[in-house]
Amino acid sequence: MRWKGRLILMLVAIAGCGQKPTGELVQDMKSSEDIDRVAAARLLGGRDANEAIPALTAALSDPSGDVRRSAAVGLGGFGDKAKAAAPELQKLLKDRDARVRDSAATALHRIDPGKFPAPKPPKGK
Repeated sequence: MRWKGRLILMLVAIAGCGQKPTGELVQDMKSSEDIDRVAAARLLGGRDANEAIPALTAALSDPSGDVRRSAAVGLGGFGDKAKAAAPELQKLLKDRDARVRDSAATALHRIDPGKFPAPKPPKGK
């Protein structure tokens, strides 16, 4: 999904889809289309925590790595409000997708920096 997904997400943002109510974004997380779930996960970050955090936590087990990664990033944005998601995020530290693992580690650090150290930068950077 790399460049195509980014292009679509940019078009979604430009078109004003980011103005959807939180409840609609939560419903979009159940779409059969990966791109809809990725866009919803990215837009849920910073929304009403009571609605967004459960939906993002559920998305951590999505078959799509892009959705899992976006959900982890979104949860990290909630900081300590997302502590209940920590066990599910910890499972992603062993994900087959390195980007998902990195996003989960960063999210855990943002949620509980005392318990989870800052992730190490990738080798060669």
